[in-house]
Amino acid sequence: MIRFEQVSVHYDGAARPALAAVDLTVPEGELCLLVGPSGVGKSTLLGAVSGLVPHFTGGILRGRVTVAGRDTRTHKPRELADVVGTVGQDPLAHFVTDTVEDELAYGMESLGIAPDTMRRRVEETLDLLGLAELRDRPIATLSGGQRQRVAIGSVLTTHPRVLVLDEPTSALDPAAAEEVLAVLQRLVHDLGTTVLMAEHRLERVVQYADQMILLPSPGAAPLTGTPAELLPVSPVQPPVVALGGLAGWPPPVPLSVRDARRKAGPLRERLAPLAPRPVADPPPGGPVGEVARLSVRHGRVEALRGVDLTVRPGETVALMGRNGAGKSTLLACLVGLYEPASGSVRVGPDRVVPHRTRPAQLLRQVGLVPQEPRDLLYADTVAAECAAADQDAGAAPGTCRELVGRLLPEVADTAHPRDLSEGQRLALALSVILTARPPLLLLDEPTRGLDYAAKARLVEVVRGLAADGHATVLATHDVELAAELAHRVVILAEGEVVADGPTAEVVVSSPAFAPQVAKVLAPLPWLTVPQIREALEGAP
Repeated sequence: MIRFEQVSVHYDGAARPALAAVDLTVPEGELCLLVGPSGVGKSTLLGAVSGLVPHFTGGILRGRVTVAGRDTRTHKPRELADVVGTVGQDPLAHFVTDTVEDELAYGMESLGIAPDTMRRRVEETLDLLGLAELRDRPIATLSGGQRQRVAIGSVLTTHPRVLVLDEPTSALDPAAAEEVLAVLQRLVHDLGTTVLMAEHRLERVVQYADQMILLPSPGAAPLTGTPAELLPVSPVQPPVVALGGLAGWPPPVPLSVRDARRKAGPLRERLAPLAPRPVADPPPGGPVGEVARLSVRHGRVEALRGVDLTVRPGETVALMGRNGAGKSTLLACLVGLYEPASGSVRVGPDRVVPHRTRPAQLLRQVGLVPQEPRDLLYADTVAAECAAADQDAGAAPGTCRELVGRLLPEVADTAHPRDLSEGQRLALALSVILTARPPLLLLDEPTRGLDYAAKARLVEVVRGLAADGHATVLATHDVELAAELAHRVVILAEGEVVADGPTAEVVVSSPAFAPQVAKVLAPLPWLTVPQIREALEGAP
Protein backbone atom coordinates (compact mmCIF):
# COMPACT_ATOMS: atom_id res chain seq x y z
CA MET A 1 0.00 0.00 0.00
CA ILE A 2 2.87 2.38 0.88
CA ARG A 3 6.24 2.02 -0.83
CA PHE A 4 9.46 4.01 -0.32
CA GLU A 5 12.19 3.40 -2.89
CA GLN A 6 15.57 4.89 -1.95
CA VAL A 7 13.94 8.08 -0.70
CA SER A 8 15.99 11.03 0.56
CA VAL A 9 14.72 14.48 1.58
CA HIS A 10 16.97 17.50 1.95
CA TYR A 11 15.75 20.93 3.08
CA ASP A 12 17.41 24.16 1.99
CA GLY A 13 20.14 25.26 4.40
CA ALA A 14 20.15 21.99 6.33
CA ALA A 15 23.54 20.47 7.08
CA ARG A 16 22.31 16.93 6.45
CA PRO A 17 19.29 15.28 4.82
CA ALA A 18 16.16 14.85 6.92
CA LEU A 19 15.78 11.37 5.44
CA ALA A 20 18.37 9.26 3.65
CA ALA A 21 18.16 5.96 1.75
CA VAL A 22 14.69 5.04 3.01
CA ASP A 23 13.58 1.79 1.39
CA LEU A 24 10.53 0.11 2.92
CA THR A 25 7.01 -1.21 2.36
CA VAL A 26 3.90 -0.94 4.53
CA PRO A 27 1.41 -3.65 3.46
CA GLU A 28 -2.33 -3.05 3.18
CA GLY A 29 -4.36 -3.54 6.35
CA GLU A 30 -1.54 -3.20 8.88
CA LEU A 31 -0.92 -0.82 11.75
CA CYS A 32 2.68 0.31 11.38
CA LEU A 33 4.38 2.23 14.17
CA LEU A 34 7.09 4.77 13.31
CA VAL A 35 9.58 5.15 16.18
CA GLY A 36 12.72 7.15 16.87
CA PRO A 37 14.18 10.00 18.93
CA SER A 38 13.03 13.59 18.35
CA GLY A 39 14.42 15.21 15.21
CA VAL A 40 15.27 12.04 13.26
CA GLY A 41 12.78 12.76 10.46
CA LYS A 42 9.59 10.97 11.51
CA SER A 43 7.31 13.88 10.55
CA THR A 44 9.16 14.23 7.23
CA LEU A 45 8.58 10.55 6.46
CA LEU A 46 4.87 10.89 7.26
CA GLY A 47 4.65 14.05 5.15
CA ALA A 48 6.16 12.22 2.19
CA VAL A 49 3.28 9.71 2.34
CA SER A 50 0.58 12.40 2.30
CA GLY A 51 2.36 14.51 -0.35
CA LEU A 52 2.96 17.43 2.01
CA VAL A 53 6.67 16.74 1.45
CA PRO A 54 7.81 18.34 -0.80
CA HIS A 55 4.68 20.08 -2.21
CA PHE A 56 3.96 22.06 0.95
CA THR A 57 7.18 21.98 2.98
CA GLY A 58 9.61 22.53 0.11
CA GLY A 59 12.97 20.80 -0.03
CA ILE A 60 14.26 18.23 -2.50
CA LEU A 61 12.82 14.71 -2.55
CA ARG A 62 14.83 12.04 -4.34
CA GLY A 63 13.62 8.52 -4.96
CA ARG A 64 9.99 7.46 -5.20
CA VAL A 65 7.06 7.27 -2.76
CA THR A 66 3.88 5.56 -3.91
CA VAL A 67 0.57 5.18 -2.09
CA ALA A 68 -1.99 2.83 -3.61
CA GLY A 69 0.06 3.08 -6.80
CA ARG A 70 0.08 6.91 -6.92
CA ASP A 71 3.44 8.69 -6.97
CA THR A 72 3.32 11.44 -4.33
CA ARG A 73 5.83 13.54 -6.26
CA THR A 74 3.48 13.84 -9.24
CA HIS A 75 0.24 13.84 -7.20
CA LYS A 76 -0.35 16.84 -4.94
CA PRO A 77 -2.01 16.37 -1.53
CA ARG A 78 -5.47 17.26 -2.85
CA GLU A 79 -5.09 14.52 -5.50
CA LEU A 80 -4.36 12.01 -2.72
CA ALA A 81 -7.15 13.16 -0.39
CA ASP A 82 -9.51 10.30 -1.32
CA VAL A 83 -6.80 7.75 -0.44
CA VAL A 84 -4.76 9.29 2.39
CA GLY A 85 -6.09 10.92 5.55
CA THR A 86 -3.58 12.87 7.63
CA VAL A 87 -3.63 14.18 11.21
CA GLY A 88 -0.52 16.16 12.21
CA GLN A 89 0.90 17.10 15.60
CA ASP A 90 -1.05 20.38 15.62
CA PRO A 91 -4.82 19.85 15.30
CA LEU A 92 -5.49 23.59 14.92
CA ALA A 93 -3.61 23.59 11.62
CA HIS A 94 -6.25 21.26 10.15
CA PHE A 95 -9.46 23.02 11.10
CA VAL A 96 -11.34 25.04 8.50
CA THR A 97 -14.79 25.39 10.12
CA ASP A 98 -16.06 26.73 13.44
CA THR A 99 -18.00 23.87 15.02
CA VAL A 100 -17.35 20.17 15.67
CA GLU A 101 -20.12 18.81 13.45
CA ASP A 102 -19.21 21.08 10.53
CA GLU A 103 -15.56 20.03 10.80
CA LEU A 104 -16.46 16.34 10.67
CA ALA A 105 -18.49 16.95 7.51
CA TYR A 106 -16.07 19.26 5.69
CA GLY A 107 -13.77 16.60 4.24
CA MET A 108 -16.72 14.66 2.84
CA GLU A 109 -18.15 17.83 1.27
CA SER A 110 -14.82 18.40 -0.47
CA LEU A 111 -14.99 14.87 -1.94
CA GLY A 112 -18.60 15.29 -3.11
CA ILE A 113 -20.08 12.57 -0.89
CA ALA A 114 -23.89 12.32 -0.87
CA PRO A 115 -25.64 14.21 2.00
CA ASP A 116 -27.35 11.08 3.39
CA THR A 117 -24.02 9.27 3.59
CA MET A 118 -22.39 12.31 5.17
CA ARG A 119 -25.02 12.48 7.90
CA ARG A 120 -24.65 8.79 8.74
CA ARG A 121 -20.84 8.95 8.88
CA VAL A 122 -20.90 12.05 11.09
CA GLU A 123 -23.16 10.30 13.59
CA GLU A 124 -20.99 7.16 13.54
CA THR A 125 -17.84 9.17 14.16
CA LEU A 126 -19.40 11.23 16.96
CA ASP A 127 -20.22 7.98 18.74
CA LEU A 128 -16.90 6.27 17.98
CA LEU A 129 -14.80 9.07 19.48
CA GLY A 130 -17.12 10.15 22.29
CA LEU A 131 -17.84 13.53 20.69
CA ALA A 132 -21.66 13.48 20.63
CA GLU A 133 -21.98 15.95 23.52
CA LEU A 134 -19.61 18.35 21.73
CA ARG A 135 -21.27 18.33 18.30
CA ASP A 136 -22.49 21.96 18.48
CA ARG A 137 -19.50 23.33 20.41
CA PRO A 138 -17.24 25.94 18.76
CA ILE A 139 -13.83 24.39 18.19
CA ALA A 140 -12.18 27.42 19.81
CA THR A 141 -13.76 26.44 23.17
CA LEU A 142 -12.47 22.86 23.19
CA SER A 143 -9.54 21.55 25.21
CA GLY A 144 -6.40 20.36 23.43
CA GLY A 145 -7.40 16.71 23.78
CA GLN A 146 -10.92 17.34 22.51
CA ARG A 147 -9.48 19.11 19.48
CA GLN A 148 -7.24 16.12 18.88
CA ARG A 149 -10.24 13.80 18.77
CA VAL A 150 -12.09 16.14 16.40
CA ALA A 151 -9.06 16.25 14.08
CA ILE A 152 -8.94 12.45 14.02
CA GLY A 153 -12.70 12.27 13.46
CA SER A 154 -12.58 14.71 10.54
CA VAL A 155 -10.23 12.29 8.78
CA LEU A 156 -12.13 9.12 9.68
CA THR A 157 -15.39 10.34 8.12
CA THR A 158 -13.86 10.27 4.62
CA HIS A 159 -13.03 6.53 5.01
CA PRO A 160 -9.48 6.80 3.61
CA ARG A 161 -7.57 3.65 2.67
CA VAL A 162 -4.46 4.99 4.42
CA LEU A 163 -4.33 6.90 7.71
CA VAL A 164 -1.20 8.90 8.54
CA LEU A 165 -1.08 10.00 12.18
CA ASP A 166 1.60 12.09 13.89
CA GLU A 167 1.42 11.76 17.70
CA PRO A 168 -2.34 10.99 17.69
CA THR A 169 -2.59 10.30 21.44
CA SER A 170 -0.19 12.99 22.69
CA ALA A 171 -2.93 15.29 23.99
CA LEU A 172 -5.38 12.59 25.07
CA ASP A 173 -6.08 11.32 28.56
CA PRO A 174 -5.43 7.57 29.06
CA ALA A 175 -9.07 6.54 28.62
CA ALA A 176 -9.56 8.65 25.47
CA ALA A 177 -6.28 7.32 24.05
CA GLU A 178 -7.46 3.75 24.53
CA GLU A 179 -10.74 4.58 22.77
CA VAL A 180 -8.95 6.11 19.79
CA LEU A 181 -6.52 3.19 19.53
CA ALA A 182 -9.41 0.73 19.72
CA VAL A 183 -11.08 2.56 16.81
CA LEU A 184 -7.87 2.43 14.78
CA GLN A 185 -7.45 -1.28 15.51
CA ARG A 186 -11.04 -1.88 14.37
CA LEU A 187 -10.39 -0.02 11.11
CA VAL A 188 -7.28 -2.12 10.50
CA HIS A 189 -8.85 -5.48 11.37
CA ASP A 190 -12.36 -5.02 9.99
CA LEU A 191 -11.93 -2.65 7.04
CA GLY A 192 -8.35 -3.33 5.97
CA THR A 193 -7.30 0.30 6.53
CA THR A 194 -3.53 0.88 6.52
CA VAL A 195 -2.37 2.98 9.48
CA LEU A 196 1.07 4.59 9.66
CA MET A 197 1.54 6.23 13.05
CA ALA A 198 4.40 8.11 14.73
CA GLU A 199 4.13 8.10 18.51
CA HIS A 200 6.52 8.78 21.39
CA ARG A 201 4.28 7.28 24.08
CA LEU A 202 5.11 3.72 23.13
CA GLU A 203 3.58 2.34 26.31
CA ARG A 204 0.18 3.22 24.84
CA VAL A 205 0.48 1.90 21.31
CA VAL A 206 3.21 -0.71 20.85
CA GLN A 207 0.98 -3.68 21.72
CA TYR A 208 -1.36 -2.77 18.84
CA ALA A 209 1.33 -2.55 16.14
CA ASP A 210 1.78 -5.21 13.46
CA GLN A 211 5.01 -3.71 12.17
CA MET A 212 7.53 -1.15 13.40
CA ILE A 213 9.83 1.22 11.53
CA LEU A 214 12.76 2.45 13.61
CA LEU A 215 14.69 5.59 12.67
CA PRO A 216 17.64 5.21 15.07
CA SER A 217 19.39 8.54 14.32
CA PRO A 218 19.26 11.48 11.88
CA GLY A 219 20.12 10.39 8.35
CA ALA A 220 20.37 6.69 9.29
CA ALA A 221 18.61 4.06 7.20
CA PRO A 222 15.45 2.77 8.89
CA LEU A 223 15.12 -0.66 10.44
CA THR A 224 11.89 -2.61 9.95
CA GLY A 225 10.47 -5.57 11.79
CA THR A 226 8.05 -6.49 14.56
CA PRO A 227 8.07 -4.50 17.82
CA ALA A 228 9.41 -7.55 19.68
CA GLU A 229 12.36 -7.70 17.27
CA LEU A 230 13.27 -4.00 17.24
CA LEU A 231 12.50 -2.68 20.72
CA PRO A 232 15.48 -4.39 22.41
CA VAL A 233 17.85 -2.42 20.12
CA SER A 234 15.78 0.77 20.01
CA PRO A 235 17.07 3.98 21.65
CA VAL A 236 13.47 4.61 22.79
CA GLN A 237 11.65 1.96 24.82
CA PRO A 238 8.40 1.80 26.82
CA PRO A 239 8.73 1.09 30.55
CA VAL A 240 7.77 -2.61 30.27
CA VAL A 241 10.59 -3.21 27.79
CA ALA A 242 13.10 -1.29 29.92
CA LEU A 243 11.90 -3.25 32.96
CA GLY A 244 12.45 -6.52 31.09
CA GLY A 245 15.98 -5.49 30.17
CA LEU A 246 16.76 -4.52 33.77
CA ALA A 247 15.37 -7.81 35.11
CA GLY A 248 17.09 -9.89 32.43
CA TRP A 249 13.90 -11.49 31.13
CA PRO A 250 14.44 -13.85 28.18
CA PRO A 251 12.98 -12.97 24.78
CA PRO A 252 10.47 -12.18 23.50
CA VAL A 253 10.30 -8.80 25.24
CA PRO A 254 6.93 -8.00 26.85
CA LEU A 255 4.83 -5.49 24.91
CA SER A 256 1.94 -5.18 27.37
CA VAL A 257 1.38 -5.09 31.12
CA ARG A 258 -0.22 -8.53 30.90
CA ASP A 259 2.85 -10.03 29.20
CA ALA A 260 5.14 -8.40 31.75
CA ARG A 261 3.14 -9.60 34.76
CA ARG A 262 3.53 -13.19 33.56
CA LYS A 263 7.33 -12.82 33.73
CA ALA A 264 7.55 -10.61 36.82
CA GLY A 265 7.25 -13.23 39.60
CA PRO A 266 11.01 -13.55 40.33
CA LEU A 267 11.45 -9.76 40.17
CA ARG A 268 8.64 -9.26 42.68
CA GLU A 269 10.37 -11.69 45.04
CA ARG A 270 13.66 -9.74 44.76
CA LEU A 271 11.90 -6.45 45.42
CA ALA A 272 9.61 -7.64 48.25
CA PRO A 273 12.14 -6.92 51.06
CA LEU A 274 13.16 -3.58 49.53
CA ALA A 275 11.41 -0.21 49.49
CA PRO A 276 11.61 2.79 47.14
CA ARG A 277 13.63 5.70 48.40
CA PRO A 278 11.12 8.15 49.90
CA VAL A 279 10.52 11.35 47.99
CA ALA A 280 12.19 14.27 49.75
CA ASP A 281 9.69 16.73 51.18
CA PRO A 282 9.86 20.22 49.70
CA PRO A 283 11.50 22.82 51.93
CA PRO A 284 9.22 24.77 54.26
CA GLY A 285 7.96 28.15 53.15
CA GLY A 286 4.91 30.19 52.31
CA PRO A 287 2.93 29.29 49.17
CA VAL A 288 4.01 30.59 45.76
CA GLY A 289 0.64 29.69 44.27
CA GLU A 290 -2.69 29.76 46.06
CA VAL A 291 -6.18 29.21 44.65
CA ALA A 292 -9.23 29.48 46.90
CA ARG A 293 -12.81 28.56 45.94
CA LEU A 294 -12.03 29.39 42.31
CA SER A 295 -14.82 29.26 39.73
CA VAL A 296 -14.45 30.15 36.04
CA ARG A 297 -17.01 30.22 33.23
CA HIS A 298 -16.52 29.99 29.45
CA GLY A 299 -19.87 31.23 28.19
CA ARG A 300 -22.41 28.62 29.29
CA VAL A 301 -19.71 26.17 30.38
CA GLU A 302 -18.56 26.20 34.01
CA ALA A 303 -14.91 25.22 33.52
CA LEU A 304 -13.92 25.32 37.22
CA ARG A 305 -16.09 25.02 40.31
CA GLY A 306 -14.85 25.80 43.82
CA VAL A 307 -11.24 24.72 43.23
CA ASP A 308 -8.71 24.95 46.09
CA LEU A 309 -4.99 24.47 45.45
CA THR A 310 -1.84 25.46 47.31
CA VAL A 311 1.66 25.07 45.86
CA ARG A 312 4.77 25.57 47.99
CA PRO A 313 8.40 26.30 47.06
CA GLY A 314 10.27 23.24 45.80
CA GLU A 315 7.07 21.29 45.19
CA THR A 316 6.13 19.61 41.91
CA VAL A 317 2.39 19.07 41.43
CA ALA A 318 0.83 17.08 38.56
CA LEU A 319 -2.66 18.09 37.44
CA MET A 320 -4.42 15.12 35.87
CA GLY A 321 -7.90 14.26 34.65
CA ARG A 322 -9.76 13.56 31.46
CA ASN A 323 -9.79 15.99 28.53
CA GLY A 324 -11.92 19.04 29.30
CA ALA A 325 -11.66 18.61 33.08
CA GLY A 326 -10.31 22.16 33.54
CA LYS A 327 -6.54 21.64 33.82
CA SER A 328 -5.50 24.21 31.21
CA THR A 329 -8.08 26.68 32.53
CA LEU A 330 -6.58 26.44 36.02
CA LEU A 331 -3.08 27.10 34.67
CA ALA A 332 -4.41 30.03 32.63
CA CYS A 333 -5.93 31.55 35.77
CA LEU A 334 -2.56 31.33 37.53
CA VAL A 335 -1.02 33.56 34.81
CA GLY A 336 -3.98 35.95 34.62
CA LEU A 337 -5.41 34.89 31.25
CA TYR A 338 -8.87 34.45 32.82
CA GLU A 339 -10.60 36.51 35.46
CA PRO A 340 -12.32 34.37 38.09
CA ALA A 341 -16.11 34.39 38.25
CA SER A 342 -15.63 33.90 41.98
CA GLY A 343 -12.84 32.98 44.36
CA SER A 344 -9.25 34.22 44.42
CA VAL A 345 -5.84 33.52 42.84
CA ARG A 346 -2.46 34.70 44.13
CA VAL A 347 1.01 33.81 42.83
CA GLY A 348 4.67 34.39 43.58
CA PRO A 349 6.48 35.50 46.73
CA ASP A 350 4.75 38.87 46.36
CA ARG A 351 1.32 37.15 46.28
CA VAL A 352 0.14 39.21 43.33
CA VAL A 353 -3.29 38.84 41.71
CA PRO A 354 -2.40 37.62 38.21
CA HIS A 355 -5.14 39.23 36.12
CA ARG A 356 -4.45 42.61 37.76
CA THR A 357 -0.65 42.53 37.39
CA ARG A 358 1.41 44.01 34.53
CA PRO A 359 3.07 41.33 32.36
CA ALA A 360 6.60 42.61 33.05
CA GLN A 361 6.04 42.20 36.80
CA LEU A 362 4.13 38.92 36.47
CA LEU A 363 6.98 37.37 34.44
CA ARG A 364 9.13 37.32 37.58
CA GLN A 365 6.39 35.66 39.66
CA VAL A 366 5.03 32.93 37.38
CA GLY A 367 5.73 31.52 33.91
CA LEU A 368 3.54 29.35 31.65
CA VAL A 369 4.65 27.08 28.81
CA PRO A 370 1.36 26.47 26.92
CA GLN A 371 0.25 23.42 24.94
CA GLU A 372 1.09 25.26 21.73
CA PRO A 373 4.71 26.40 22.32
CA ARG A 374 4.80 28.37 19.06
CA ASP A 375 2.56 30.95 20.81
CA LEU A 376 5.70 32.07 22.69
CA LEU A 377 8.07 32.06 19.70
CA TYR A 378 8.28 35.05 17.36
CA ALA A 379 11.90 35.42 16.19
CA ASP A 380 13.46 34.01 13.00
CA THR A 381 16.22 31.99 14.68
CA VAL A 382 16.90 30.14 17.91
CA ALA A 383 19.66 32.63 18.72
CA ALA A 384 17.29 35.60 18.32
CA GLU A 385 14.68 33.93 20.55
CA CYS A 386 17.31 33.39 23.23
CA ALA A 387 18.59 36.98 23.01
CA ALA A 388 15.04 38.35 23.35
CA ALA A 389 14.36 36.08 26.33
CA ASP A 390 17.53 37.30 28.08
CA GLN A 391 16.52 40.90 27.51
CA ASP A 392 12.90 40.45 28.67
CA ALA A 393 14.01 38.64 31.82
CA GLY A 394 16.89 40.99 32.62
CA ALA A 395 19.20 37.97 32.58
CA ALA A 396 22.85 37.84 31.59
CA PRO A 397 23.44 37.31 27.84
CA GLY A 398 23.69 33.62 27.05
CA THR A 399 21.44 32.49 29.91
CA CYS A 400 18.65 31.24 27.66
CA ARG A 401 21.07 29.69 25.16
CA GLU A 402 22.70 27.68 27.94
CA LEU A 403 19.28 26.27 28.88
CA VAL A 404 18.56 25.42 25.25
CA GLY A 405 21.90 23.62 25.07
CA ARG A 406 20.92 21.42 28.01
CA LEU A 407 17.53 20.49 26.56
CA LEU A 408 18.39 20.58 22.83
CA PRO A 409 22.11 19.88 22.42
CA GLU A 410 21.73 19.22 18.68
CA VAL A 411 19.90 22.44 17.65
CA ALA A 412 21.88 25.17 15.85
CA ASP A 413 21.62 28.91 16.60
CA THR A 414 20.57 29.58 13.01
CA ALA A 415 17.64 27.12 13.03
CA HIS A 416 14.18 28.69 12.55
CA PRO A 417 11.74 27.76 15.34
CA ARG A 418 9.17 26.94 12.66
CA ASP A 419 11.46 24.21 11.30
CA LEU A 420 11.91 22.47 14.66
CA SER A 421 9.92 19.40 15.59
CA GLU A 422 7.06 19.80 18.06
CA GLY A 423 9.22 18.47 20.89
CA GLN A 424 12.11 20.77 20.00
CA ARG A 425 9.81 23.82 19.91
CA LEU A 426 8.52 22.85 23.33
CA ALA A 427 12.05 22.67 24.73
CA LEU A 428 12.87 26.08 23.25
CA ALA A 429 9.71 27.65 24.72
CA LEU A 430 10.53 26.11 28.10
CA SER A 431 14.01 27.64 27.97
CA VAL A 432 12.51 31.05 27.16
CA ILE A 433 10.26 30.90 30.23
CA LEU A 434 12.95 29.49 32.52
CA THR A 435 15.29 32.36 31.66
CA ALA A 436 13.34 34.59 34.07
CA ARG A 437 13.60 31.84 36.74
CA PRO A 438 10.03 32.39 37.99
CA PRO A 439 9.31 31.02 41.48
CA LEU A 440 6.26 29.24 40.02
CA LEU A 441 6.55 27.38 36.70
CA LEU A 442 3.47 26.08 34.87
CA LEU A 443 3.75 23.42 32.16
CA ASP A 444 0.78 22.42 30.01
CA GLU A 445 1.34 18.96 28.49
CA PRO A 446 5.14 19.35 28.70
CA THR A 447 6.02 15.96 27.18
CA ARG A 448 3.95 16.34 24.03
CA GLY A 449 6.31 15.48 21.18
CA LEU A 450 9.20 14.50 23.48
CA ASP A 451 10.95 11.15 23.23
CA TYR A 452 12.14 9.30 26.35
CA ALA A 453 15.61 10.86 26.29
CA ALA A 454 14.21 14.39 25.97
CA LYS A 455 11.72 13.62 28.72
CA ALA A 456 14.58 12.47 30.96
CA ARG A 457 16.36 15.79 30.36
CA LEU A 458 13.14 17.66 31.22
CA VAL A 459 12.85 15.67 34.45
CA GLU A 460 16.40 16.63 35.45
CA VAL A 461 15.73 20.31 34.73
CA VAL A 462 12.53 20.36 36.82
CA ARG A 463 14.21 18.46 39.65
CA GLY A 464 17.05 20.97 39.61
CA LEU A 465 14.54 23.81 39.82
CA ALA A 466 12.78 22.10 42.74
CA ALA A 467 16.10 21.73 44.55
CA ASP A 468 16.58 25.48 44.12
CA GLY A 469 13.15 26.17 45.64
CA HIS A 470 11.11 26.66 42.45
CA ALA A 471 7.61 25.20 42.39
CA THR A 472 6.21 23.48 39.29
CA VAL A 473 2.64 22.69 38.34
CA LEU A 474 2.29 20.50 35.26
CA ALA A 475 -0.96 19.56 33.56
CA THR A 476 -0.33 16.20 31.96
CA HIS A 477 -1.82 12.97 30.68
CA ASP A 478 1.61 11.36 30.88
CA VAL A 479 1.25 9.02 33.85
CA GLU A 480 4.90 7.96 33.58
CA LEU A 481 6.06 11.58 33.94
CA ALA A 482 3.81 12.16 36.96
CA ALA A 483 5.09 9.00 38.63
CA GLU A 484 8.71 10.00 38.13
CA LEU A 485 8.53 13.71 38.92
CA ALA A 486 5.56 14.79 41.02
CA HIS A 487 5.41 15.10 44.81
CA ARG A 488 1.62 15.37 44.61
CA VAL A 489 -1.08 14.52 42.10
CA VAL A 490 -4.30 16.53 41.86
CA ILE A 491 -7.07 14.98 39.77
CA LEU A 492 -9.76 17.22 38.28
CA ALA A 493 -13.14 16.05 36.99
CA GLU A 494 -15.83 18.32 35.56
CA GLY A 495 -13.99 21.37 36.93
CA GLU A 496 -13.72 20.07 40.50
CA VAL A 497 -10.86 18.57 42.51
CA VAL A 498 -11.67 14.90 43.20
CA ALA A 499 -8.26 13.78 44.53
CA ASP A 500 -5.23 15.53 46.01
CA GLY A 501 -2.44 13.61 47.68
CA PRO A 502 1.03 12.03 47.44
CA THR A 503 1.77 10.64 43.99
CA ALA A 504 2.20 7.02 45.05
CA GLU A 505 -1.17 7.00 46.81
CA VAL A 506 -3.20 8.75 44.12
CA VAL A 507 -1.92 7.13 40.92
CA VAL A 508 -1.73 3.56 42.22
CA SER A 509 -5.33 3.71 43.45
CA SER A 510 -6.51 4.74 39.96
CA PRO A 511 -6.29 2.14 37.14
CA ALA A 512 -6.50 4.93 34.55
CA PHE A 513 -3.55 6.89 35.96
CA ALA A 514 -1.28 4.11 37.24
CA PRO A 515 2.09 3.83 35.42
CA GLN A 516 3.07 0.57 33.73
CA VAL A 517 5.58 -0.47 36.41
CA ALA A 518 2.95 -0.09 39.16
CA LYS A 519 0.55 -2.31 37.20
CA VAL A 520 3.21 -4.95 36.56
CA LEU A 521 4.50 -5.14 40.13
CA ALA A 522 1.25 -4.54 42.07
CA PRO A 523 0.71 -4.72 44.99
CA LEU A 524 4.34 -3.65 45.59
CA PRO A 525 4.83 0.16 45.84
CA TRP A 526 7.09 0.68 42.80
CA LEU A 527 6.31 3.30 40.17
CA THR A 528 9.26 3.67 37.77
CA VAL A 529 12.16 1.73 36.28
CA PRO A 530 14.81 4.16 37.71
CA GLN A 531 13.39 3.52 41.21
CA ILE A 532 13.88 -0.21 40.75
CA ARG A 533 17.35 0.14 39.24
CA GLU A 534 18.48 2.27 42.19
CA ALA A 535 17.08 -0.22 44.70
CA LEU A 536 18.64 -3.27 43.01
CA GLU A 537 22.03 -1.60 42.69
CA GLY A 538 22.00 -0.75 46.39
CA ALA A 539 20.72 -4.13 47.53
CA PRO A 540 23.16 -6.45 49.37
